[in-house]
Amino acid sequence: MESMILSFVEYLKQFGYIGVIIALTFEFVPAELVLPLAGYWVYEGDLNFWGTVIAGTVGGTLGPLTLYAVGRYGGRPFLLKYGKYVFIREKEIKAADDFFEKYGAGVAFFGRFLPGVRTTISVPCGMAKMNVWVFSIYTFIAMFPITAFYVYLGEKFGPKWKEAGPMVKEYMGPIALVIVAALIVLVLIKYNKHRKLKNS
Repeated sequence: MESMILSFVEYLKQFGYIGVIIALTFEFVPAELVLPLAGYWVYEGDLNFWGTVIAGTVGGTLGPLTLYAVGRYGGRPFLLKYGKYVFIREKEIKAADDFFEKYGAGVAFFGRFLPGVRTTISVPCGMAKMNVWVFSIYTFIAMFPITAFYVYLGEKFGPKWKEAGPMVKEYMGPIALVIVAALIVLVLIKYNKHRKLKNS
C-alpha cells in the first residue's frame, strides 16, 4: 500500500506546491510520508523550503476539514461504517472521542501532536459543531511546526528521507510540551498585563 501511495505522491510532484497540497488533502495519505518526501524534493532543489512548509500546512489543514465535515454532517455511524476504507478504525474514533470529551475545543490544536488521535480528532470536532473557522485556525497553527519539522528532516536526511517519519514520532511529545509551555507563558504574560492595566 505504501508503494501505491508513494507512486501517487510522486505523480503529484509535477504540480509543485499544489501537488503537495493535494496529496495532504486526502486523509488516507500519511503526512509522515508526504512531508519528508517533499523535504527531499527541497534537498534536490525542486522546491523551496518555506514554500513547501506553507503548502504542507495548507494541505494539512484542508485534509482534516474533510473529516470535520464527515463528523458534522455524517456523524459517528457514517465513519464507523465507511472509515475502514480510508484506514480509520473504531478504536481510533473512540480515542478521539474520549480526548475531545476530556479537553474540549483545544483538541483541534493539541490532538495534532498525538499519534492515534491526530487524524480522527477532526470527527468529534465536527460532531460537536465546533466553529469551522476556529477549528481551521487551531489546525493551521498546529500543523505549521509539525510540517516544518518533517520538511526540515526530509531535506537534511536527503536520500534517506524515509528515516524522518519515525524520528518525528519519537519527538512529537516533547515538541507538544514545549509549545504548550510557551502558550501558557504567553497567556500568563497577557493576563498580568491586563491585571496591571485594570489596577492602575
